[in-house]
Amino acid sequence: MTTGGEPTAAAFRSAVLGGRLDLPLPGGGRTAERFARLVALGRADPALARLGEGHADALAILAELGVAIDPAWRREPWGVWAAVPASVTATRDGDRWRLTGERQWCSGAGLLSRALVTATADDGVRLFSVEVGAAGVTPMADTWPAVGMAASDSRTVRFDGVPADAVGGPGRYTARPGFWHGGAGVAACWYGGAVGVADTLHDAARRRRLGPHAMAHLGAVDVALTAARRVLFAAADEIDANPTGDADRLAHQVRASVEATATIVVDRVGRALGAGPLCQDAGHARRVADLTVYVRQSHAEADLAHLGELVTAAGDPGW
Repeated sequence: MTTGGEPTAAAFRSAVLGGRLDLPLPGGGRTAERFARLVALGRADPALARLGEGHADALAILAELGVAIDPAWRREPWGVWAAVPASVTATRDGDRWRLTGERQWCSGAGLLSRALVTATADDGVRLFSVEVGAAGVTPMADTWPAVGMAASDSRTVRFDGVPADAVGGPGRYTARPGFWHGGAGVAACWYGGAVGVADTLHDAARRRRLGPHAMAHLGAVDVALTAARRVLFAAADEIDANPTGDADRLAHQVRASVEATATIVVDRVGRALGAGPLCQDAGHARRVADLTVYVRQSHAEADLAHLGELVTAAGDPGW
């Protein structure tokens, strides 16, 4: 397991250079393998999973939007900085564009070579490819004071007239089914993070005799993780069987299921073992902090309300 900012950064670079983040594309018949590898990353280190998932997602987006991928790009660390598109504007500059504004939540701000960035243009929201080391790209200091996910180097990035290349047309980034497949992939990372937290309780039960209450918590953790795993990998099979199907609803189902499971696992492991691991096991404490922040990529009740609207529109919900 990586255990901090520099080890996580080094592990990310090593994984990119070694091709370990060249994952199968979602919907191509090997989505379960893609999810399994994201789960493994999350189990080892949620911050590494955040960076690795962003790199793999960027390459999938380029492929889905018909961009010819230079083989060298696979050995450069990529990310996707797509939160709050209106925070960055795009203006035409001949055959290229220029981006201006500030974007929060940019994971790998000081680690990436290239990023896919959403911005609002005169014809709608577009996606752009940007060289992170270009003049005018400034990762801002002291914009992520949190302990959780600190090793992901997530910061606010300022763009001052930065040259950029359009990737697909307006609206194409979110219109493709792969947008939702990527959202389910994030849930695979959450699931891996929850397994990593649960490992602490499982290891404790194997090393020493725990009381009946702690064993009950372990049983409940087993139920929750097993159910979420089946939801996650059934979704992988469904994505492969019907890549252009109801990806929006499926992704929301998976994310809500895994988010709930992660919450259960963190709570029950803490109740079973008390404060000891949180205070005396740096790796466990970091996993709990990282996972707590990571699952907040979910929009909680807003996502559930959207799912309710999708269920209502479906007529027959398929229950």
